[in-house]
Amino acid sequence: GAAAKWPLYGPEEIEAVTALLQNPSYAPVAELEEAWKAFHDCTLVKAHCNGTSALTSMLFAMDLPEGSEVLVADYSTWFPVVPMRFFGLVPVFTDVNPHTMNIDVEDCKKRLTPRTKAIMPVHWFGVPCDMDDICAFAEEHGLVVLEDASHAHGAKVQGKYIGNWGHMAGFSLQMGKPLPAIEGGMAMFKDQGDFERAVTYGNYDLPNTFPEDSPYRKYQGTAFGSKLRIHPVAAILARIQLGKLAQNNEEGVAQMKRLNDRITQLPGLTAQYVRPDMDRVYYSKNLMLIDEAKAGISREAAVKALQAEGVDVSVFTWTLLHTYPLMSEAKYWRHLPVLPEAVPGCDEANRQAIQLPYWTSDQPELIEQYAAAFEKVWANRDKLA
Repeated sequence: GAAAKWPLYGPEEIEAVTALLQNPSYAPVAELEEAWKAFHDCTLVKAHCNGTSALTSMLFAMDLPEGSEVLVADYSTWFPVVPMRFFGLVPVFTDVNPHTMNIDVEDCKKRLTPRTKAIMPVHWFGVPCDMDDICAFAEEHGLVVLEDASHAHGAKVQGKYIGNWGHMAGFSLQMGKPLPAIEGGMAMFKDQGDFERAVTYGNYDLPNTFPEDSPYRKYQGTAFGSKLRIHPVAAILARIQLGKLAQNNEEGVAQMKRLNDRITQLPGLTAQYVRPDMDRVYYSKNLMLIDEAKAGISREAAVKALQAEGVDVSVFTWTLLHTYPLMSEAKYWRHLPVLPEAVPGCDEANRQAIQLPYWTSDQPELIEQYAAAFEKVWANRDKLA
């Protein structure tokens, strides 16, 4: 029953939080930010009360003209998209690669207009986007790259950490994420101007820490109306968990690989595709894909049979962002989102995906039992079909 328990806090977290309660302070915030910079080998970061506020501060930092368009995956979360309405930005929903569930650069090319100013890739459930291709595409067309890295703490593309590819990156530290602080967020920046503008959006007490020539120093005391500081308790949890992130990821990925390498030998069953030059991580679940034609069994029949064997499995479908009522109600937007006529990649992912648990502790017996259950169901798929 505890195989997928998360987060895993122990004596170190308990002692550090207890010490804070005995001597309240904001010092843990700066300690987390310094640890984050050391881990990611970066220079500009700001901790936030949650991932949504981190991403929102990045949207503000872009300082784009009214009506600017931002390319976003339709197979994604609302958190970085809905706040675009506050700044007069226009989300343009794009298709995904059904094998990775990540934004499809080729589809992005079809949706470019003179108003396109940015692209926001989301590393879906720990699988990195094709950041080299995305950054090349963005550079060619003068686009800002905003990474939503909320699912992929510690993942890499070509040896470079996710979060270091885009102009800015936002992470969620919510309790289900690979780096759990119960609630929290982190923003990363490459440009000092972006950093200062974003920080001033949510931190009234920090503009006077900027260089003397910063245009944002004068906003000390008021900022721009939001207060987005992370709670010191969350900062403590995030800092300690950051120290365990690499090992947790390594052990978790290795365990899922042992299971997935075995069951993907079965016809029509694949995991999310990960390029050889990428290091993925896992967030909350192990997503698989069933090609019914190759498998010789429907997704629903396979899931029902696996459940009968005791496997914790279910059909996985995602509500596409453009279908939410908010996205087509003009009174809430200065400029309505651009809705797609068709997103075949999203539709294919929703036809094929299933979810298995992500085990957060060593489970060799479960790996054997799950693999045997899949092999039994596939061996009998003609009868089940």
